[in-house]
Amino acid sequence: MFITFEGLDGSGKTTQAKRVAEHLRAQDYNVLLTREPGGTLISDQIRDVVLKKGTDELMNPRTELLLFCASRAQLVAHVIRPHLANGGVVLCDRYTDSTLAYQGYGHGLDLPTLKTILHFATDGLRPDLTLYFDITPENALRRKQQASLFGEEWNRLDDMEFQFHTRVYEGYQRLQEEEPARWAVIDAMGTVDAMFQAVVETLDARMAVG
Repeated sequence: MFITFEGLDGSGKTTQAKRVAEHLRAQDYNVLLTREPGGTLISDQIRDVVLKKGTDELMNPRTELLLFCASRAQLVAHVIRPHLANGGVVLCDRYTDSTLAYQGYGHGLDLPTLKTILHFATDGLRPDLTLYFDITPENALRRKQQASLFGEEWNRLDDMEFQFHTRVYEGYQRLQEEEPARWAVIDAMGTVDAMFQAVVETLDARMAVG
């Protein structure tokens, strides 16, 4: 099973992905936890380029899109597909929906073109389940700013104007409307434990865990 974690930065999805990995491993599932961009040597190098602060003036949205997709192509081919082929469960912190939300709705790139590029980069691999951690842009940015004071990453996309984050948020809503069966919405304003409980209940329904 291929499960992706989506939402605005600051939604808590990364923390939940780690907890879900521990939970499923305790149920004797063969779990791979990875992230985007990243997950391979090449993909991690691309991550440094695309997210590093101070490169705003150099990064065209189309360049940004293609870098993300290059990282994804490497990850899918060398990590995700082999693990799925061996009967494992893959948990991925961000995937193609992030590209549609951020580069499509956020930057305004043509959505049909993006979908064609994404299909090529992933060879058509789509998630079985997408967990979306729902938080408003205001609350998400507030959390990120607070976390950055304690050393957590504040990246180039976090620095974008507030309206950019609003467009991304609205984009996620539209993606859910297009394909509701794949998405499970988690209230990201609850406690970490409450969010995890909601995730576990969703997984119980989807894959009979527990």
